[in-house]
Amino acid sequence: MPRFAANLTMMYTEHGFLDRFAAAAKDGFTAVEFLFPYEYPAQTIAALLKQHGLCQVLFNAPPGNWQAGERGNTALPGREDEFRSGFERALEYARVLGCPRIHCMAGLVPAGGDRVLMRKVYIANLAWAAKLAKPDGVDVLIEPIALRNIPGYFLNRQDEAHDLAEEIGAPNLKILMDLFHCQVEEGDLAMKMRKYLADPKRTRVGHFQVAGVPERHEPDTGEVNYEYVFAVMDELGHEGWVGCEYAPRAGTSAGLGWFKRQPMGLR
Repeated sequence: MPRFAANLTMMYTEHGFLDRFAAAAKDGFTAVEFLFPYEYPAQTIAALLKQHGLCQVLFNAPPGNWQAGERGNTALPGREDEFRSGFERALEYARVLGCPRIHCMAGLVPAGGDRVLMRKVYIANLAWAAKLAKPDGVDVLIEPIALRNIPGYFLNRQDEAHDLAEEIGAPNLKILMDLFHCQVEEGDLAMKMRKYLADPKRTRVGHFQVAGVPERHEPDTGEVNYEYVFAVMDELGHEGWVGCEYAPRAGTSAGLGWFKRQPMGLR
């Protein structure tokens, strides 16, 4: 069965951020992910990971001005220096945390924005980041995000992401396949998984995330049968992590019945 990582940005919000590591470990998680670590020294987070027997599997590069509504800068013309300095900072954190994946958010298409130019900038920045991260064994991830959830986001569909990755050709440039966003934007999850994971040794899918659709609660609610989806992952030989990027309905620990039913859930 899949291995699950608690997303500490969306889960365990009953606790302060630095207390969420202990809460996740207490509930049986052995891995965590989150959006951004930059409010805290990398050594502080690394110590919590070690203390609670957790591994860090994913976090995001700096996204620009998040509080002002920005959602990444990887594809934004004129922001190349900002993106690259931010990615260098992310890579420093990845080294300290032992994290093998960094997600680079593309950004929003401005009114009247030139998508052709944005694609060129996106490709150049991703190729640069993948080359920089390769000696550290770090994968650079890109994620298609549903327009319902982030209107104007540059990258929305799985085929677009895979076409970009193929064009760039870097072996450590991978796709973050968020099944919540994929279902909202496209649907047909099982067939897309079978298409893009047909050869588990060559797939560009580097990470999964899950949440119930449409409310983004636990993955045992809504229109997606995740028990079936998890079985498809097994069928396709997926051995990576599955990030639990959802907003619990009524307390994180109380909503983990789905997790504790998984054969590997408490390892």
